[in-house]
Amino acid sequence: MTDVSQLQFRPPAIPDVELRGFWGERADAVASTTVHILLDRCAEAGMFEQIDPTRPVPRQRLPFHRKEGKEPTVTTQMFWDSDVAKALEAAAYAIHRKPDPALEARVDEIVDMFAALQREDGYCNSWYLRMQPGREWTNLRDCHELYCAGHLIEAAVAYHQATGKRKFLDVMIRYADLIERRFGPGADQMQGYCGHEEIELALIKLGRETGEQRYLDLAKFFIDVRGRKPHYFDLEAERRGASPDGFVHGTHEYSQSHLPVREQTRVVGHAVRAMYLYCGMADVATEFHDNSLTEPLEMLWSDLTERQMYVTGGIGPEEHNEGFSDPYHLPNETAYAETCAAIALAFWASRMLGRGPNRVYADVMETAFLNGALSGLSVEGDRFFYENPLESGGCHHRWEWHRCPCCPPNIARAVTSIGTYMYGVADDALAVHLYGANRATFTLGGGRVSIEQETEYPWDGRVVLKIGTETPRRFALSLRLPGWCANPSVSVGGEAVDLSSASRSGYVTIDREWSHGDSVTLDLPMAVTALRADPRIRADRGRTALTRGPLVYCMEETDNDTPLDTILLDGGFERAEISKMEELGGAVAIRVPVGKETHKGWGRALYKAAPPRVETVLGIFVPYFLWDNRDPGEMLVWIRTR
Repeated sequence: MTDVSQLQFRPPAIPDVELRGFWGERADAVASTTVHILLDRCAEAGMFEQIDPTRPVPRQRLPFHRKEGKEPTVTTQMFWDSDVAKALEAAAYAIHRKPDPALEARVDEIVDMFAALQREDGYCNSWYLRMQPGREWTNLRDCHELYCAGHLIEAAVAYHQATGKRKFLDVMIRYADLIERRFGPGADQMQGYCGHEEIELALIKLGRETGEQRYLDLAKFFIDVRGRKPHYFDLEAERRGASPDGFVHGTHEYSQSHLPVREQTRVVGHAVRAMYLYCGMADVATEFHDNSLTEPLEMLWSDLTERQMYVTGGIGPEEHNEGFSDPYHLPNETAYAETCAAIALAFWASRMLGRGPNRVYADVMETAFLNGALSGLSVEGDRFFYENPLESGGCHHRWEWHRCPCCPPNIARAVTSIGTYMYGVADDALAVHLYGANRATFTLGGGRVSIEQETEYPWDGRVVLKIGTETPRRFALSLRLPGWCANPSVSVGGEAVDLSSASRSGYVTIDREWSHGDSVTLDLPMAVTALRADPRIRADRGRTALTRGPLVYCMEETDNDTPLDTILLDGGFERAEISKMEELGGAVAIRVPVGKETHKGWGRALYKAAPPRVETVLGIFVPYFLWDNRDPGEMLVWIRTR
């Protein structure tokens, strides 16, 4: 019997998983619409004018909005490379899914720009080569230099996997080689790291793609050196003649560099940066069997998910720091909950599964992807959310672009690459983390094995997995039994599987010799569930949120002709009706009797001792990720409870 808890699980490559069904529809919208919008908007913003060395150096279009003392320091224009890179990554996945010669030619043209931009020593950053030449590596704390490099590397790996073309990958390998020469423990090397984590994730991907251990080693270096004293950012500030105390964000907690990573126990600062750091830590823990990172990762995970996470998987309630505040401070209407942050949480959760299947992580990954992240993209793929509140008075709407357009390409690349998060692959073991219609092919036990998921998930909880092999092959198949499901069942070829072994990890492992045509059936009954929040979450006291399966639901004004805060829930969920809403692509809606406070019969007095009259009406709830796709109006997740 294979002990899956002792294995290293890595994600499959993009070509290994063909999306169908729910995620396939969304990937098609991204391929047909979103990626073209992204590249068009990048062009309109002037990003390619900055990257392309054959054009005159452009004027600065976006002003500096942060200062170090009196010196302008940060403009979102300085990390345009990362926005372009994420758009290219999404385009790579789109091209693999749906061949598009015109789109591929457009990507090749942009790759040529970066190749021409690249300096002889390998350096490749448009801001410091074109807009502020000579200032490279002088302000890692504020200026996103290695962050941009990381996203470019990830895009290059994606394009290589999707098309087999090496030009972009070779350009970024030269850049990564320069970074490896520049940074490290040597006396002649920089002992620094980026203020916005990301390079660590990219180096792990590059190491896995090329088989070069040195990229993995460099990722580990960036993790290990972060937060050590004397503080690199303070030394760096002194070298450029600035005060170490005068930096942009006021505290090293903002960039999670206040302590060495193994001493960190609380989730603090900018939400996306924090998640990317923890992604890097988890990847290093997997690649190096580094158990010294296990305890801090588990403590950080508990702090986030038990005290600082919205029911949707959204994180980071505050706008001023795009990040975390006090424990249990989770306001609904003013929730920042950036789309990128929910995506990054899902990324972290997936990497926590590198050491073996564990429902604690996979359930949160599913919640974040399906609710807090997917809400950032409209059904048609043409409009976006940056912030994702859980309550709206009717003034919060999707937009076409943003001065800091990080979220649109991020959700586009997440949707089109979701197949790589569905599975974890080890030498002779396969873990199924997420369910959704797809066909995937892996190398297991020395041979090729295919898995085909047939399901209407997340609308229906029945999942049939069909196994394909050229010859019988033994491997361990681990299937997640979601925490939201009270009575799951699993059968192989019609024979029930004992689920008692799943009590610890939340996965059931079937270790056997598999033959072509074998099938596994999961039944995950989806009941309408009423959730209550910890009483320490002030905003949710006396309120209830409805879920069905992995989806969080909300009420919208367009379905409920009444102010939503007059609605009262009072049980009756066993009488809930399920129906499909064709105007939302066949999404499953919940219809349940609710109370409605009414002013009828109230009279002219503004205040009374008697309570208002309550009428019984039919309340309609739709999946949260779909809100603001129809007529504008109010939205509410947490409903008052009678």
